[in-house]
Amino acid sequence: MPEPMKKRERLSGSFADDVEIAVVIPTYNEAENIDTITQQLLQLGIPRLGIIIIDDGSPDGTGEIADRLAEQHARRFIVVHRVGKQGLGTAYIRGFAAALKTNARIIVQMDCDLSHPTAELPLMLAALKNADIVVGSRYAKDGGVDPEWSMKRVLLSKWANVGIRFILGLKVHDATSGFKAYRRTALEAIDLDRLKLSGFGFQAEVAYRAQQQPLRISEHPYLFMERTAGKSKMSIGIAIEAFWRLTLLRLGRG
Repeated sequence: MPEPMKKRERLSGSFADDVEIAVVIPTYNEAENIDTITQQLLQLGIPRLGIIIIDDGSPDGTGEIADRLAEQHARRFIVVHRVGKQGLGTAYIRGFAAALKTNARIIVQMDCDLSHPTAELPLMLAALKNADIVVGSRYAKDGGVDPEWSMKRVLLSKWANVGIRFILGLKVHDATSGFKAYRRTALEAIDLDRLKLSGFGFQAEVAYRAQQQPLRISEHPYLFMERTAGKSKMSIGIAIEAFWRLTLLRLGRG
């Protein structure tokens, strides 16, 4: 990471040496959700679990709430404060890098908006015993999306996923899943320094880089639910840019 970016960061909290599972959660204006997802994760009773929050200077106070949580859950909570929105992909990369500096042997990524059900995490961790990466999948058998979604949104999401899979030649059914569990060795094999996309296409690039490696990838079906608080950061413009960047990536120009 460039030195200027490091200087703009502020860190709080830490992990105890025995934390083995690090859950990386990027945030921007998630003040209404961050406390809830933290409590849900800790109430799962998963031993040696820690949480890493990457906040991009949320003006709604998300970072301040995260600092309070770091104090309440000492040695199990790390907060990386960044200045301004720097992109979802760079937030995850920063969070993965932070996790790899600890003793964590498993790294999980998920959104803060509660669309990824924390109750699925124990099942994904169990599946990781026979895989290097477990992808929480909306489009694998028995997976699905919020039944309240309009047919237009369902079709847009489905066909966007099909298009991305076609562009990159992906075998995984959910190419844009942001709900994944990795063995530490899998992230090391993907090589974070190779990742180039920072927006919507980031998840697909990770899937593409993983498929290029001799990694065992499995999918765990789950029901994706719409956020109940806050606003989505997705837009049509972001999706179009991702298609273009992913096409260049496949052609070896990205």
